[in-house]
Amino acid sequence: MSKVLPQQYFSRRTVQVARSLIGKYLVRVLDGRQIAGRIIEVEAYVGPQDKACHASKGRTKRTEVLFGSPGQSYVYLIYGMYHCLNVVTEREEFPAAVLIRAIEVDGVLIDGPGRLCRALQIDRRLNRIDLTAQESLWFEDRGGRILRNQVAALPRIGVNYAGVWATKLWRFRLQPNLNARPRRS
Repeated sequence: MSKVLPQQYFSRRTVQVARSLIGKYLVRVLDGRQIAGRIIEVEAYVGPQDKACHASKGRTKRTEVLFGSPGQSYVYLIYGMYHCLNVVTEREEFPAAVLIRAIEVDGVLIDGPGRLCRALQIDRRLNRIDLTAQESLWFEDRGGRILRNQVAALPRIGVNYAGVWATKLWRFRLQPNLNARPRRS
C-alpha cells in the first residue's frame, strides 16, 4: 500500500530525511500516466553554514524557496543545461534540502540529477510546488524496508569548493544486494 509522504516527514533533520528517502518512490505524472522511480541516491544540504548549500551565500531570489515550508520543490539549473530536483526540509527560515540524485524505474537506473530531471521532464516550472499535494510530482512510501547496512554514507559530489563541508558523509546510496545469488541461465 502506498502512502504520500506528508509535510511532517520533511520537517525533520535534513540528514535524517535524506537517509530515509532511500527506497521511497518519486512519482511523476506525465501525459496522464504515473511514472514511479525508487530512490537510489540523495544528498543532504544543511543550512547557511554548509558551504555546499546554495543558501550559504545568503538569501536570494533563487534560494528563497529553501527558506520556505518543508516539502516544497527546489528546482534549479546547473551548467546552463541540467535541472536538479531538491525537496526542502526542516523548518521555515532554515534553508536546507535534499537533492535527488538517482532513481530506478522499471529496473532501469537513472543515475545523476540532470538525467533524472530530463527523464521525468522536471524543470524550473516545477520549482516551489508542494511535493506533498499528490499533483504532478510527489514522494511515496510503498512499504519496502531498507536496512541500515544497505545504505552507504559517502562524501557529496562536485562540491570540492566547500572545504571541510565537502567531506561530510551526507550522500546516501542504496547498495546492491551483495548477498543475492547470481541468476543462472
